[in-house]
Amino acid sequence: MDPKTFRASEPLPRCPECGSLARPNVLMFGDGEWDSARTDAQERRFDEFVGALQREGARLVVVECGAGTAVSTVRSMSESLARGGARLVRINVREPQVPPGNLGLSLGALEALTRIEAALRGT
Repeated sequence: MDPKTFRASEPLPRCPECGSLARPNVLMFGDGEWDSARTDAQERRFDEFVGALQREGARLVVVECGAGTAVSTVRSMSESLARGGARLVRINVREPQVPPGNLGLSLGALEALTRIEAALRGT
């Protein structure tokens, strides 16, 4: 990266198979080049994982760190799981609001996770 212009500079990453310019596996708005195969497979595995937990009667806790409301994809997933019976622990300095029966912590992630670990250990 050129520190003066903040633009990428050579050598740019290339696909090891075809030599084309590599791109991140990130979906951008209006991205006609997006290949959803990997994400689709990840979503199927995640749905199978959650379904298996529910069938076994396991208690699921979602610990969400730093997901804000500007791009609410993660928050929506967490709240959907909470509506399905999971418990939600939302860690967000500015936006810790949670649905009733869940826990919102207005802390940074490291501090919150350190405190949670200490509480679980009884220290």
